[in-house]
Amino acid sequence: MAGVYDTSEFRKGLKIEYDGDPYEILDFQHVKPGKGSAFVRTSIKNLLNGRVLQPTLKSGEKVGRPDIEEKDMQFLYVQGDEFHFMEKKTFEQTFVNEGVLGEAKNFLKENIDVAVMFYNGKAIGVTLPNSVELAVTKCDPGVRGDTVSGATKPATLETGYTVNVPLFINEGDVLKIDTRDGKYLTRVAVGG
Repeated sequence: MAGVYDTSEFRKGLKIEYDGDPYEILDFQHVKPGKGSAFVRTSIKNLLNGRVLQPTLKSGEKVGRPDIEEKDMQFLYVQGDEFHFMEKKTFEQTFVNEGVLGEAKNFLKENIDVAVMFYNGKAIGVTLPNSVELAVTKCDPGVRGDTVSGATKPATLETGYTVNVPLFINEGDVLKIDTRDGKYLTRVAVGG
């Protein structure tokens, strides 16, 4: 363990070690009741299996600082359920299982730069850029005169992910997608 965090240092996104596993803080709330000592309600996500816990910690209680390292890597290819990445400086390759990636797998295309998170030397997750540009591979054509404000239709992207898009989007268009919530942001290029 590389050190400890006090509950006063908690913030969303902080990586902590709790019960011997690495967790990410999703939410927390400092509570000062009228009687008794202050405490912190937390919501934490296990970085190894994705389970969410909601422990209550005493104010001032210490939790571990996990041995987590992030390396800038490039996504190469998928083989079965393994997603392969390469470190750009050393050309060292590693893979991350599909189950560990979660929703991130929907936004990975060849040669995209990501940060791969390692815990005790084992790849446990991927941090994506806030947005990615993906081409539309399947989409119903827009109907002329169909101008209902705010209307959307489903579009399948090159990674297989389906997103709701405005009616003017067509196959071949390149879209900017928000990787945090998986929603359409804007059209980057019109398809040929």
